[in-house]
Amino acid sequence: MSARADHPRVVAMGGGRGLTATLRAARRYAAHTTAIVATADDSGSTGRLRSAMSIPAPGDLRRCLAALAGAEDEPLGQALEYRFSGTDVEGHALGNLLLAGLTAVTGDFLAATDSAAALLGLDPARGRVVPATVEPVDLSAVTSDGTRVTGQYAISKTAGIRRVELSPPGVKPPDGLARAIEDADQVVLGPGSVYTSILAAALIDDLHAALASTRGRLVYVCNLEPEVAETQGYDVAAHVDALRAHGVEPDVVLVHDGGPLPIGDVDVPVVRADLVRSDPLYGTAHDSAKLAAALTAVLT
Repeated sequence: MSARADHPRVVAMGGGRGLTATLRAARRYAAHTTAIVATADDSGSTGRLRSAMSIPAPGDLRRCLAALAGAEDEPLGQALEYRFSGTDVEGHALGNLLLAGLTAVTGDFLAATDSAAALLGLDPARGRVVPATVEPVDLSAVTSDGTRVTGQYAISKTAGIRRVELSPPGVKPPDGLARAIEDADQVVLGPGSVYTSILAAALIDDLHAALASTRGRLVYVCNLEPEVAETQGYDVAAHVDALRAHGVEPDVVLVHDGGPLPIGDVDVPVVRADLVRSDPLYGTAHDSAKLAAALTAVLT
């Protein structure tokens, strides 16, 4: 392999549990990984903290920090997922409270994220987890019948989405994040919700422009199956079309071979590979070791 392929710089973009699978995979083959995490979530503990403190959504950042640091099975990583019950902080995850508290102390959501990464032992020479924007942002959607839906959670429960957009328009990413995309050897989108995770990050103007100009290969890791409501009835081609409708053009699509999702008419290269494992908590999920092998194979 070339030096570039042998020591790749990888950017992974999205949110939710799908992005954590990609980050665990990237730890196996990337020289450096930048995780760009969507921050428009408005549900649960994250939504309550956003409303109370006017901060971006911390929930997906919490998960991604532990995944990229390799700390998910360590006591601190597990503690970040702990949810309180029977107290004044009922339902809050400790990691969300930690990020909110660090933001209050530092006055800077990005500094709070970096401080949490240091606590987890994430080596900045190997990777960084960064919010897609440090400004509070909301997601809205327009459906095929013209209905407007506001809020990430509401959109995730809506069928027939035609387009999503961010509000307020023109929000900025942290300094250097667009350059990280432009200089990456590989940019990985997903797996995860197309509208409420991937596009919730990719539609930030500077990041959107960087995706179009990156020198690296843009890889879309398709979900294993359609999501109830949001992408109900979609095949692989429909997922790709949703990205393209928002100006995001993947170079290659990675699909689980033999899964229930039909391919459809896709006019970009589709790579099929065994990508799954059986998760005792969440059922069938992407296997990080298999995903790492597949992503390595499509570096060049």
